[in-house]
Amino acid sequence: MSYLPVSPLRVARIALVAGLLGSSALVGLATAAPATAPQNAGLASHAMLPDFSDLVAKVKPAVVSITIKMVARPAADEDPAPAPGLRRGAPTPTPPNGRLAEARGSGFIVSADGFVVTNNHVVQDAKTVTVTLDDGRELPAKVIGRDPRSDVAVLKVEAATALPYLELAETTNVRPGEWVLAMGNPFGLGGTVTAGIVSARGRNIGAGPYDDFIQVDAPINHGNSGGPLFNQAGQVVGVNSAILSPSGGSIGIGFAIPSDMVSKVVAELETTGHVTRGYLGVESQPIDKALAAALHLGDPENAGALITTVVPDSPAGKAGLREGDVLRAINGSKLADPRALARAIAAIKPGTDTKLDVLRDGKLETLTATLSAIPSEALADAGAAQRPEGIGLALTQISPQMREQLDLPPSTKGALVARVQPGSPAALAGLQEGDLILGVGTHAVASAEDAVGAIRKAVKAGDDVALRVMRDGHTGYVAVEVTHQG
Repeated sequence: MSYLPVSPLRVARIALVAGLLGSSALVGLATAAPATAPQNAGLASHAMLPDFSDLVAKVKPAVVSITIKMVARPAADEDPAPAPGLRRGAPTPTPPNGRLAEARGSGFIVSADGFVVTNNHVVQDAKTVTVTLDDGRELPAKVIGRDPRSDVAVLKVEAATALPYLELAETTNVRPGEWVLAMGNPFGLGGTVTAGIVSARGRNIGAGPYDDFIQVDAPINHGNSGGPLFNQAGQVVGVNSAILSPSGGSIGIGFAIPSDMVSKVVAELETTGHVTRGYLGVESQPIDKALAAALHLGDPENAGALITTVVPDSPAGKAGLREGDVLRAINGSKLADPRALARAIAAIKPGTDTKLDVLRDGKLETLTATLSAIPSEALADAGAAQRPEGIGLALTQISPQMREQLDLPPSTKGALVARVQPGSPAALAGLQEGDLILGVGTHAVASAEDAVGAIRKAVKAGDDVALRVMRDGHTGYVAVEVTHQG
């Protein structure tokens, strides 16, 4: 896509830039001609080069270009980079006279009835989204759900006929060295195909706690974000998400989200509009040789995750887990490191009893923890949430658990944001799940009911809504333009 503004102070010399990867595999390699070969030997060997034309013809109708219109954010309002040098885009000039900025990305259709997969960072600031099909049709798209933790989003388009679509393959058998194809919309040039090989698996690029990227050397550029990575069977093995580059262009190091992760996220987004992950309530660190020796853990290879913090009253705390414990396995599956722990817990449904194999004081024991939802996601699932019409918010009361998790004083009153509808006026204004609404206009609110009533009154009068919001201990006003709905 065309990328969002990035403060120069946040851009490292080597920048991980959002991009797309595509896949599909090459089927052969040309062999070098012998030294004694005639001059025209190269022409004969050319026939042995891999030909992807049939594969491209098969998958191309299901790959789409995505155009979004968004309100450009000032550089000071940008989200911080997840790690030094990691950013999800390149600078986009702020449009004059308050006009909307336009950006582009890629995606692919995953069902005949019009569900489309792309990156979260492609559509996260979108006011409107348009999907352009391979045959040139332009269709308005609705954002069904976004998952910032995995950088996956699902859109929905309505078409008069069934649409061509692609299958998400299992990626457990994807191996370094196999050929893949990338397809997308680099620099607005839709339908572009590039080829390369899988360079590595399981890459951690500092994008989030669940990093498990496929690294490829297929050329990826601006606008490829959200596009598919194909294997030789024409199945999607990854969604192109980022590249490593000193200049913003492709140098042959790209990263795709594995389809195994994508398929689980897409299934939840299609059903509920959000993703709910298991929550244990610990912080952990990897175990190196020095720690393994000091703690008498033996070989540090696949040693597990050393627990450094246990959140009070969390599932881990209630199960009896302690600082200094080493988590060796979850439900019998061995853990190599903290990243494996994070992925394993996230994949378990909240409310599930989970077996924890723990090494404590040199002895192995098994504890049982009943996982809960990640706190912000627990808010999104709040059954008692109330929804004032017109701005795309769901509000809930401040429970004792959330008061503790958000470190709110007992005297604090207001309404918690449990859900923000993608593309709604509230989302465009920058409201987030977990925000605390303290007031509507110049009047304080003491509960979710107060906030809902005040918001409804303003919307009914046709007024924009001014909300006094607390986030991370800081308080300020947010203006929600009701006219943005539609």
